[in-house]
Amino acid sequence: MKAIRDLVDSHSSTTTETRPHPFWVMVRKEIAGHIRSWRFLVLLLLILLTFWGSISVAMSTIREVVNNAKDPDRLFLYLKLLTTTEGTLPPFHVFLNFLGPIVGISLGFDAINSEQQNGTLTRIMAQPVYRDNLLLSKFVSALALVGSLLLTLSLLMVGGGILITGVLIEAEEVFRIVGFTILCTVYVGFWLGLSILLSILFKQASTSALTAIGIWLFFTVFYQIIIDLIVPAANEFSETDVIRYNRQVLNLLRLSPSQLFTDATTTLLMPSVRSLGPITMEQMAGAIPSPLPLRDSLMIVWPQLSGLIAATTMCFAASYYLFMRREIRG
Repeated sequence: MKAIRDLVDSHSSTTTETRPHPFWVMVRKEIAGHIRSWRFLVLLLLILLTFWGSISVAMSTIREVVNNAKDPDRLFLYLKLLTTTEGTLPPFHVFLNFLGPIVGISLGFDAINSEQQNGTLTRIMAQPVYRDNLLLSKFVSALALVGSLLLTLSLLMVGGGILITGVLIEAEEVFRIVGFTILCTVYVGFWLGLSILLSILFKQASTSALTAIGIWLFFTVFYQIIIDLIVPAANEFSETDVIRYNRQVLNLLRLSPSQLFTDATTTLLMPSVRSLGPITMEQMAGAIPSPLPLRDSLMIVWPQLSGLIAATTMCFAASYYLFMRREIRG
């Protein structure tokens, strides 16, 4: 009897040790739910079509771009695949500036209110599950799915480029493409965190979706118009006044996540970019157009990346605060 009892105790302790954490169980459940939903399949098809279109256009003109002796970035073949266009379609990073908010909003606008409307939120909270684990699983699962998708597309681009051109990718290009993937994931994460916050604030999923789309349209369409109206133009056309005016406008534009994303992607994918703001003729004197090292590009792009991370953290912190204080019974 003692041997049987010891065997049962050892089996129960082994089962307890190998039992997965509830957080990772919820993450796997959320990922499976996203993959099986028609919403994600439509978004996936849209991203694949835009990726294929922009890369096809870049491939058709890559020979002329590489042979252009005036382009300091002509040797970065795989970065050119993400930035080259002939005018019919924008490059892929411009597409992501438009599609990233749509993906983030679509994956998070009904994260909490749909659970409460369907009555499943009360059932989940009846289990030994913490509220913060539930909220974090919603965010982590969607972000992991987006990051995996973007990394897969980057690997497909590199593999296709090697098969078509026969040119091996350089190590610096690999690091820049990985940094671009991380930056895109953070950018989508901001809109995901904002949409989850709105799904906690509003009871109806349609209200949270419309509010998130309205915020996106405001920053995309109307924000620059408002800045042009409120910032007084320079009375004198001297170089100092023009530079001061452009810096004021640019600093206000950088309150928009899309402007931060544009600045950061431009610096990472175009190594010859040396400054993201207006510069004087004295600063340009003697400058030779040449690519910057990766470290210098990261130093330029770090404020934009920090701003996106800070904005995403603020949205998630506000979601955490509101969700922890929310009444979910009934």
